[in-house]
Amino acid sequence: MVRSKLNILLLIATIFLVGGCALPSGIPGVAYDGIPTITPLIPTPTSLDDPTWTPSQTPTATLTETPPPSQTPTLAPTLTPSPTVAPLSLWVAPYLPAELTRGLVAPFPLSLSDDPAGVDLKLDIGDGNVVTRLIYALTVPFPSLEEETSLEDLFEAWTESPRGIFRSTHLYLSEATYVVFTRWWGPPSTDFVQILPEDQILEATWKEGAAWALVPFEKLEPGWKVITVDGDNPIWKSFDPEFYRLSMPVSLKGSDQQSVAELTDALALSVPTPFNRDRDKLTTVVLTGVTALVRATATEMEIKGIVYPALDVGDMFREADILHISNEIPFAEACPEPDYSDSDLIFCSSPDYMLLLEAIGTDVVELTGDHFGDWGTKAVLYTLELYDDAGIRYYGGGETVEEAQTPLIMEHNDNQIAFMGCNAKGGTYTPLIKGWPGAVDCRFDDVIPLLNQLDLEGYLTIMTFQHYEYYYFDPNYILEYDFRLVADAGADIVSGSQAHQPHGMEFYNGSTLFYGLGNLFFDQYNVSEDTARALITRNVIYDNQHISSEIFTIYFKDYSRPRYLIDTERRLLLWEVFADSEWGGLTYGQ
Repeated sequence: MVRSKLNILLLIATIFLVGGCALPSGIPGVAYDGIPTITPLIPTPTSLDDPTWTPSQTPTATLTETPPPSQTPTLAPTLTPSPTVAPLSLWVAPYLPAELTRGLVAPFPLSLSDDPAGVDLKLDIGDGNVVTRLIYALTVPFPSLEEETSLEDLFEAWTESPRGIFRSTHLYLSEATYVVFTRWWGPPSTDFVQILPEDQILEATWKEGAAWALVPFEKLEPGWKVITVDGDNPIWKSFDPEFYRLSMPVSLKGSDQQSVAELTDALALSVPTPFNRDRDKLTTVVLTGVTALVRATATEMEIKGIVYPALDVGDMFREADILHISNEIPFAEACPEPDYSDSDLIFCSSPDYMLLLEAIGTDVVELTGDHFGDWGTKAVLYTLELYDDAGIRYYGGGETVEEAQTPLIMEHNDNQIAFMGCNAKGGTYTPLIKGWPGAVDCRFDDVIPLLNQLDLEGYLTIMTFQHYEYYYFDPNYILEYDFRLVADAGADIVSGSQAHQPHGMEFYNGSTLFYGLGNLFFDQYNVSEDTARALITRNVIYDNQHISSEIFTIYFKDYSRPRYLIDTERRLLLWEVFADSEWGGLTYGQ
C-alpha cells in the first residue's frame, strides 16, 4: 500500500516534468497606432499541493507497517529541488499583423514584451531566418493606363527622386505599411511618399488621378488596378511569393540559435507562407461576351479547324478556375452547313462544335441568348443533354422556368459563387414565357428576392444579362437602371453578355458593373472597328470577396479568331472604355 502511494506521487511528478508550454491562441499584437496591447504571459505553475515543491521533487515516503525486528525501515531519498526555468522574452514588431502569433504552441516558456530592448527573441521585418512573408501590391486607380513597372524604378522614387511614370505624383500608404517598407528600404528621401489612414487611400488616389499606393494584399478591392512588378503580379495564379519584389520577409532573430530554431519550427506549424496571401483561398472567374458559332465563324471553323478560334486566347481560358461562355446558339443534329451570307437570323450550330467549348475548358454556359430557341424545343433539349454529358453547367435557361431561374452554385477554394442570368428583352427571345424550353426572361419580382437571399447566405453573386443592344461605348440608361437594380439587391459583379462592341463600366454601391464586353467568337469583325474589338474580364475572388478585375483586350484577325491587343492598340481601347464609363461618384483625374 505504501509502495502504491509512492508510485502515484512519482507518476504525478513525471507528468509535470514532460508537460509542454503553449502560447494561448488569440494573443493580440500591438495596434497600428503604437498602443501596446500585448499582455505578458504568466509561466506555467510548477507546484503540487505544496507550493515549495517543483515538478522534479519526489516526496519522502513514511512507512506505517512495523518491519520485522531484524530490518531497518528504508526511506526514499530526498531530491534537491531544481530551479524553475525562466521564460524567454519575445518581441513582435507592432506593425506586423496582430494574428501572427495566434495559435502558436511554443516549445518552451515565453513571455511577450512590448519593449525590443534586451529581449531574447525578436520577430520583425528582415532577412536571415525567414518565418513568413507579407505580400504587398503596387496599385493605381482602376482607370489608369499604367500597368507595369520595375522594382528599380519604384525603389529609386522612394530613395532618391521620382522619375518617369512616378514623376509629379505621390505614393500613398498606411502608417503600418510605411514602417514595414522603411525597415526594408530605409526612409524615403522626398515627399513622394504620403501616409494616410488605410480607409482613405483609395479615395485619395482617385482624386489625384495619377497617384500610386502600396496596399497589403488582403486589403485589395476592385477600385484598384494591381500593377505588375518585374513581370509578376500577386493576383495571378502563377504568382511566386519567393521571387516577387514586394514580398516582405518576416524573420525571427535571437542570440541563442537553438531557441531560434525551435521557435521557428513551431511558427511553421501555425503561420502560413506567405502570411496574407493563401493561394488556397483564391479563385479566378473569366467572363466573356457573345459566342455564336454560326455563319462566317462556323464556315472558317470548317475550313481551318474547330479549335482554330481559340489559338490565341485558349491558354488564358484554360488557366481560369471558372470559365464562363455565353453561347447564344443551340446545337442541332440536323443543322445545315454554315453559310457566310446567312441573313435570316435563325441559327443553329453543329454538335461537332462542342469540341471548341471543351477544348478551352468551359465550366459554365449562360443560356440567356436571343437565339437559344431558334431551332425549337428539340434542339434546346438536345443542347442541354450535350452540356450535361460534357460536365458543363448552365444557368439563365433550361427546360423549365424553375430550372432556369435557379442560381447556379459553384464552390472553389472555399469560395461560394452563385451565377444568375436572364434575358431583358423578353417576348419571342424567351420561349419559357410560353412554357417552352429555352431562355428565361428577367422577372425581377423573382430575381430580386433570390439575390437578397444569396447575399444573406454569404454567396459571391455574378449576375449576367442578355439586354438591349446598341453601338456606342457609353452605358445606356436602360441598362444602367437594371444593372444597378440587381447590384442593390446583392449582385457583386454584373456583366452584359449581349453587347457586340465594348461598353463602359462602373463601380456602384460596392459592386462592379461591366455594361458590355463585346464579341468573343462571332463574325462581326468587318462591321465596324468597334465590333472587331472586345473585352474579356478575369475576376479575382479571395476569401469569398471580389478583390480585383483584369481586363484583356482582343481584336479579330478574321471572322472567327480573336487575338490580344497590346501596346498602343490596347491603350487606345482602354482609354475609350474608361473615358465613357460611369465611375459612381469617383473623380479619377480631377
